[in-house]
Amino acid sequence: MNKTIIYSFVGLLTSGGLAGLLIANRTQAQSIHPDQPARTQAPAPQSSMMTRPDQHFIEMMIPHHQDAVEMANLAMIDAKRPEIKKLAAAIKRDQTREIQQMRGWYKAWYGKDVPQVAMGTGMMGNGQGMMGSGQGMGQGMMTQNGMMHTDLIVLKNASDFDKEFIYQMIPHHLMAVHMAQMVLNQRTRPEIRTLAQSIIKSQTVEIKQMQQWQQAWFR
Repeated sequence: MNKTIIYSFVGLLTSGGLAGLLIANRTQAQSIHPDQPARTQAPAPQSSMMTRPDQHFIEMMIPHHQDAVEMANLAMIDAKRPEIKKLAAAIKRDQTREIQQMRGWYKAWYGKDVPQVAMGTGMMGNGQGMMGSGQGMGQGMMTQNGMMHTDLIVLKNASDFDKEFIYQMIPHHLMAVHMAQMVLNQRTRPEIRTLAQSIIKSQTVEIKQMQQWQQAWFR
């Protein structure tokens, strides 16, 4: 059984916006793995994203960032192209710093450490509030249980590591951008707003760069 990093995004789907985002990304993902079937789920109910957006954002974004750092660690060793290694180093640097910021804010604001609510299968509960709509996103996709995962074993063992890294990282970044856009629509602390804006800006640039590489290298 492949070892996976699994996490859920509770209550982030408040409209059909994400479905459109993922459908748009499906076209470029399928060009790399045309045999991957699309996966769909029914819309899920809203949750605490609306009532405690700062806390919820941190609890969801930290494991999301940790997943990206894990992928970057692999890329810094296994990637063949220097462009991928450079991107991986930037992802690790930026997202590690942001994780540290969010942990500090959480401790200061809520008087406790960030709970591991978004990691592993134990937090699934009855599935309420899970992200429930989306299309095939490669190894980073919505599963039938409403979870999203990236498969580090598939990445590490890929015959073309660089291709698989881009294939997984583009939708991973797209999800981070969407999460950041969602929190900007809520009443949040200025620190969270600044971080969300930074995530949108930096990861959008990285998405465009990876899409260019995808077109140049793998078509």
